Amino acid sequence: MRFEHLDLNLLVALDVLLEECNITRAADRLNMTQSATSGVLRRLRTFFDDELLVQVGRKMQPTPYAEELREPVREVMLKIRSSIITKRAFDPLTSKRHFRIVSADFAITVLLSGVLRTIQREAPHLTFEILSAFHQPENLLERGEADFLIVPERFTVEGHPSELLFIENHVCVVWRDNTLVDEQITFEQYMEMGHVTVGFGSSRKLSIEDWFIKQYNITRRIEVITSDFNTLPQLVVGTQRIATMHERLARYYAQYLPIRLLPTPVKLPAMREHLQWHRALESDPLHRWVREKIQTAANDLD
Repeated sequence: MRFEHLDLNLLVALDVLLEECNITRAADRLNMTQSATSGVLRRLRTFFDDELLVQVGRKMQPTPYAEELREPVREVMLKIRSSIITKRAFDPLTSKRHFRIVSADFAITVLLSGVLRTIQREAPHLTFEILSAFHQPENLLERGEADFLIVPERFTVEGHPSELLFIENHVCVVWRDNTLVDEQITFEQYMEMGHVTVGFGSSRKLSIEDWFIKQYNITRRIEVITSDFNTLPQLVVGTQRIATMHERLARYYAQYLPIRLLPTPVKLPAMREHLQWHRALESDPLHRWVREKIQTAANDLD
């Protein structure tokens, strides 16, 4: 189909090319050969009278005009998806849509695992992909590569709708036979103990460390850094270490591991977990149906 002499199929390729800035990767995503993808780029250059992507050393970089095109092209693709294509297949029983959800493993365990079980019964042909929450989720949302973010409020992206799912508090977790603490822990004991914590992303940003530094100008004695929340309780078992973690996740693991839950020695800020989606998907009926399933499950959490 052509509009003002532009083959609209080329917009799909342009969107991918501007994102990847690489012929090989773009060809893989478009299911085309590299030569065919190069041909598409030539046609786009002719239409827009601009090089769009130029070779700089070993990499291709977008021209200034291509940078101007990036956002409107992405918006067009999302609008077509949400307002035209998806309107034809909104029945949960028959839809074969694929949804991508950005979420930390904590929310997968306490919320998403149950949601996906429910959805599988009611919409058996829907498929899901869960992406890491520690690798620029805002970019995935902006580019339309994620249907949902499930993130703390401070990580939501401005300009896109969101809603509060639940509020989460923190507890301390120790091995059941830890001899350093009883059923309560003082702040002094807490700071003297070795800690297990989570490091986020390539920078290894540590969980709640910024808060401790701002409040007390001190850092905990970190002895073990892990890459996800689910391993925190496992790494205190058989040791004298302590972990500070989400209360619901700690209660979940207390059913299976020899651990004790203790109140934190100081009041930590509660975490407000939000569900967010791209503004272009606001009126998508099937997307809204999945949102409601997630929100209902969140409302039913203990």
